[in-house]
Amino acid sequence: MVDVWHQFGGDLAVGPTGDLSVAGGPTATQQRLLRRLLTNTGDYIWQMTYGAGLGSLVGQPSAALRIQGLIRGQIFSEASVARTPEPAIDVRADQTGVVIVQIRYADAATGTTELLSFPVGSN
Repeated sequence: MVDVWHQFGGDLAVGPTGDLSVAGGPTATQQRLLRRLLTNTGDYIWQMTYGAGLGSLVGQPSAALRIQGLIRGQIFSEASVARTPEPAIDVRADQTGVVIVQIRYADAATGTTELLSFPVGSN
C-alpha cells in the first residue's frame, strides 16, 4: 500500500517531479505506527479511539511499563504488522531523561524484521 509521505510532526514532502512524495512498504508502516503511537486518544475527530498518546506518559511513575502496554494494545491495529513473531518492545530513558522506544516487529507482507526507534520526550 502506498501513502503520502509524512513523518509525524513534520510537513508533507515534495517528490522529484514536484508532486507529493509517497511512501510504501516498511516506510509507510513505520510512519503509520509513529502517527498512531504519538497521537493522543481523542485528537483524531473522525476516529475518537485512534492513538496511544505516548507523550502524555513521559515523567509519570512506571511510564516504561505503561508505554509498553499502550504499544502492545495499538500495534496490531496496523494490518502491515505481523502477529507472529510477537513484536519486541524496549522502552528506556537515556541519561538526559529522554524516553527512547525501540520496536522490533515483522512486516506482514514480506516477513522481514523491521526496527522502529524513536524518542518520546523528556522528563
